[in-house]
Parts: sequence; structure tokens; C-alpha cells
Amino acid sequence: MFHKEGQKIILITFFMVCAIVLLAEYYVGIEWLRLVLQVAGIVLLVLVLQFFRNPKRVAIKDFDEILAPVDGKVVVIEEVEENEYFNDKRKQVSIFMSPTNVHVTRYPASGSIQYSKYHPGKYLVAWHPKSSTENERTTVVINTPKFGEILYRQIAGAVARRIVNYAEEGQCVQQGEDAGFIKFGSRVDLFLPLDSAIAVKLNQKVVGAKTCIAVAPVKKNHEKQKIKY
Repeated sequence: MFHKEGQKIILITFFMVCAIVLLAEYYVGIEWLRLVLQVAGIVLLVLVLQFFRNPKRVAIKDFDEILAPVDGKVVVIEEVEENEYFNDKRKQVSIFMSPTNVHVTRYPASGSIQYSKYHPGKYLVAWHPKSSTENERTTVVINTPKFGEILYRQIAGAVARRIVNYAEEGQCVQQGEDAGFIKFGSRVDLFLPLDSAIAVKLNQKVVGAKTCIAVAPVKKNHEKQKIKY
């Protein structure tokens, strides 16, 4: 199954590869060169197909857990000052996606969208310290029953050139559902309350809508908030 954001690119690549294979077959007389061109075209198509793959995942919804919004590797776990929305200290967990990872973004928790904003910006490499605040990015805040407000940020990298974000303010969302896509890139940051119990470690590989990133502390109770689903 492939993500809808890749349909146009997949079709263009498919017809381009077909053209390369046919032209090489009929117009390239050197056998080894013809074979190289045909194999290169097929490899390109396979790479595009694997990049836009969208495996079906059914999240086991749990108000007490924040699930990974994307596939990838945990590259940052630290306490930081979040200055776009909260203007206070939060626990940041950042997940880096390599070109071989699934690039679908999924909602890390159920709740209502309080804030959703796109920011144009640079295309620094995803692991650059300033990529979270200077690169092209989208910021989304979800009001959740147990954690209160949490924030996630889709960040473009050196190769990514388009971020797709489906979150709209006022919308009610379900944990694990499709929240967007980062075409050919690259990183997602989570900003959580300081008393969240982080359940992952640095360099740990995580799976979107499956791996638990953080657990709500027992003492924290936001059950009385009126959030409709």
C-alpha cells in the first residue's frame, strides 16, 4: 500500500522508467551500457515505491501513552525551552528518519488540535541543532486527556522539499491516524510536559503508532477536561 501523497511522483517515475528501458533497448547499441541504464531505471522506481510505502497499522489507543509519530531513530532526549507555543520548559524527544524509513506522520495521541502552523525556512541537515527552529517545519499542538497539551513538529531536512500536514485547529484526532507526510525527509520533534516518563533511549529505533515514547505519571490527571472524540 502506498501513501496518497506519492501517487503523482510514482506515476511520473513509472512512465519515465518505462521510457528509459524502451529507449535503451532500441537505441543503445552497447550491451553493457544498455543494461546499466535499464537496471538504474528499475532501481530508481523501487526506491520511490519503498519511500512512499504506507503500511497499515492499527494503534492500540491509550490515553496514558504517547506513541511514536514516525518510524526512525531517537536522536535527542533533553529538557529544552519551547518558545513557539508554550514559552516554558518541556521534554524534547526527536526522531530522525533515514531515506529507508516509512515517512508517514501519525498522531502521537488522541485529543483536539489547539494549534497548527506552517513555517517556511531553511533546509539544514536534520541533525543540525538549529533545524528545529530554522528549517521548513509545521507545528501542531494536541490537547490530550492525560498529558494536557503536547506539541509535535515536522521538520524538513537537506533533501526534503515538502511537508504535508493534515491537522486543523478544532479538529478531534485519534492516536495512530494519518497526520501527514514529509516528502524525502527527515525529522519529527515531540515536546512533552516535564513530568512525562520517557520510555525510550537515545539511538533506539522506534515504529510509528507502535512504540511508546512516554507514559503519563500516575499523579497527573486531566480526565476532567471536556474533550470530545
